[in-house]
Amino acid sequence: MDVLNAFVALLNFVIIPATAYGAQLALGALGVTLIYGILRFSNFAHGDTMAFGAMVTILVTWGMQSAGITLGPLPTALLALPVGIAVTGLLVLATDRVVYRFYRTQKAKPIIFVIASIGVMFLLNGIVRFIIGVDDQRFADGERFIISARTFRELTGLDEGLAFRTTQGITIVVAVIAVALLFWFLNRTRTGKAMRAFSDNEDLALLSGINPERVVVITWLIVAALATTAGVLYGLDKSFKPFTYFQLLLPIFASAIVGGLGNPLGAILGGFLIAFSEVGVTYAFRKVVTYLAPGDWQPDGLLQLLSTDYKFAVSFGILLIVLLFRPTGIMKGKSI
Repeated sequence: MDVLNAFVALLNFVIIPATAYGAQLALGALGVTLIYGILRFSNFAHGDTMAFGAMVTILVTWGMQSAGITLGPLPTALLALPVGIAVTGLLVLATDRVVYRFYRTQKAKPIIFVIASIGVMFLLNGIVRFIIGVDDQRFADGERFIISARTFRELTGLDEGLAFRTTQGITIVVAVIAVALLFWFLNRTRTGKAMRAFSDNEDLALLSGINPERVVVITWLIVAALATTAGVLYGLDKSFKPFTYFQLLLPIFASAIVGGLGNPLGAILGGFLIAFSEVGVTYAFRKVVTYLAPGDWQPDGLLQLLSTDYKFAVSFGILLIVLLFRPTGIMKGKSI
């Protein structure tokens, strides 16, 4: 019985939260890796693109809620998500036309694109803060739990309760659907195959008659959809605060690089690796060990390697190790 209690505690505080967080990081990292693989630069504005898409979705959600439009047990934000994706798509296309297209025609070096993306990042950050403010915004409605801790205890008779939040379940399901659609598009459609060809060899793709501007437009639209979805899922699961998305840039880039920058499968693997590392290293294992310990013995400390304040240091440490010893990442993406 104590072993089951220990497993439920681990499931409740490590496995489920890390899986949901990993799905959010994977979607964010997929956007970063598509930009790097196809447009060939590191987009530092990606975190604030997520914030912008989430902001638009939140504003539409509030409008729907005030009009009495809801999804019942599910968050209304899912109904507003397509609007957020569409507006963010227009934003990234406008940004590409105004900023990146000029440098692309000039055949500028990747570092120029990176510097330009940093400028876009600060601009988007200011816009989001100006429109929605700097405070935490909670916009999740509907049923809070798929199963609550009390219900789980009553069903199982265990001392430890399992609380599986609706937002965590939605995050996992939506991420699986989004990833499946993306890989189907890249592997089964003509446009997706053109994007892959353009990523592998730009000159050969151009000789094959592939329209580079069309590839760029489709790439940005996919990135807008992934960024908005990741931003909304993160906001639903935690809360929305503009500066948080700027901080998320480190674990998102760490996920993409650790998995293999430019490799979509690597981005997914990296997202879950970073998420489980952050949650696992900063979790206090005292409760789990207490269940498994013989008799009434309890450990003196929290059995926590690092405080939760240092969770981003975990991402940075893993990123540093990978850059030093395997710069192409686990799945052998493009070397940086």
